[in-house]
Amino acid sequence: MAAETLLPSATPVRFVAEDGSRADQNGTYGEPAGERLKEAYRLMVLGRRFDVQATALTKQGRLAVYPSSAGQEACQVAAALALEAGDWLFPTYRDSVALVARGLKPGEVLTLLRGDAHCGYNPVETRVAPQCTPLATQTLHAAGLAHAMQRRGEDAVALALIGDGATSEGDFHEALNFAAVFKAPVVFFVQNNRFAISVPFEKQSAAAALAYKGIGYGMRSEQVDGNDAVAVLAVLDDAVKHAREGRGPVLVEAHTYRIDAHTNADDATRYRDAEEVAKWREADPLKRLATFLQNENLLRSDEIQAFAADAEVFAQSVRDTLNAEPELDPLSLFDHVYAEPTRQLQWQRAALAAELEA
Repeated sequence: MAAETLLPSATPVRFVAEDGSRADQNGTYGEPAGERLKEAYRLMVLGRRFDVQATALTKQGRLAVYPSSAGQEACQVAAALALEAGDWLFPTYRDSVALVARGLKPGEVLTLLRGDAHCGYNPVETRVAPQCTPLATQTLHAAGLAHAMQRRGEDAVALALIGDGATSEGDFHEALNFAAVFKAPVVFFVQNNRFAISVPFEKQSAAAALAYKGIGYGMRSEQVDGNDAVAVLAVLDDAVKHAREGRGPVLVEAHTYRIDAHTNADDATRYRDAEEVAKWREADPLKRLATFLQNENLLRSDEIQAFAADAEVFAQSVRDTLNAEPELDPLSLFDHVYAEPTRQLQWQRAALAAELEA
């Protein structure tokens, strides 16, 4: 494959400028239909409210920790909308909004962050892998599962969500190499939010853009304005189509920004200034998409109000779910350790059961 066919666009793909007007940086990508864009906006409003509510729940002791994705809603929602029901999503701990957009219940999504279990939903039924905390390990899982689906003749794609910090991990490069060699139907979607915890992008990579990292593996690559929901959805639609048609994996980098701290336990003021955050707040993906849709007569004021009202109802359901005390079975600790429990495990389970009955 010629190297020039793998190169990303010289500048990030963009359909909509910061002020909501049309931008002409979209190359040959087709614009998503208006109804899909309106649905994307609805889910972004829902996701923003969910994110705010989850952050508040950490302060009330209902969540152990919460990594906000405020400012990254265009990426989160587009990742969910670009997939079909039979496709697989491989999220990180910061991708709760993508799971909500995928249709998972808040209580299921927040189980990990509440500390009740490693995963609150059935990955096989939902086609969503457990939220991954170790950086980049999910990229290997996505590549392997995509290759397995390919060998079984399944018409399905895997999409792995990754942060910019994960691209510095060895697992990321192993996954890209494997996927490219076997032409696995997988999309690697990097949300470059400028900070790997407290390390700015410039101090972790000398690459002009992370999208260029795919070229060395013979993988088609692209970069996109991560705060332009129209562009992100258009690029991911195309990447998923490319992978589904058996033409190999795709690496997509979205240039975005993490508005809040790394988690509620982080003090972001120690490594970035308020002016930088304020500048990125002006590039709010929700405001940009709403303005664009209104300019195109695709979104009415009463619909904006209705979406906001629905998001408040949703937030109440999140509060109600998380305020209820969980009913946990201590003996479930032993359920998924081994397919066939060892004698030691059986003894420990019996010992705990006797203690609970005492």
